[in-house]
Amino acid sequence: MKHSVNRPPTPDEDDAAEYFEKDEVTLREIINVKLVESGEKENLMELVRDRLVECGWKDEMRIACREHVKKKGRKDVTVDELIRVITPKGRASVPDSVKAELLNRIQNFIVSASL
Repeated sequence: MKHSVNRPPTPDEDDAAEYFEKDEVTLREIINVKLVESGEKENLMELVRDRLVECGWKDEMRIACREHVKKKGRKDVTVDELIRVITPKGRASVPDSVKAELLNRIQNFIVSASL
């Protein structure tokens, strides 16, 4: 499984079968597995990355990281601390248009997959 600091692990294709064998499978888990199996999750990740670069969000986060490192001192900042400090700012500053486009694409996927 692939792990992330901010979200639950993404199942590998081999792990997908295990998700369906559990007694209590949530709709979120089913959708996630279907997104991974179809390859659509990677497409959505690429879409979000592109949109965040286009709108300047990535540059804003880079600047925020540099400012934090400058303020605390290069040797006194850990990656974990940087993630803890910047993540709330990053989540709050994602443009609504990017969120709406992602939501629309996920909804269309669900409809087309007949989930």
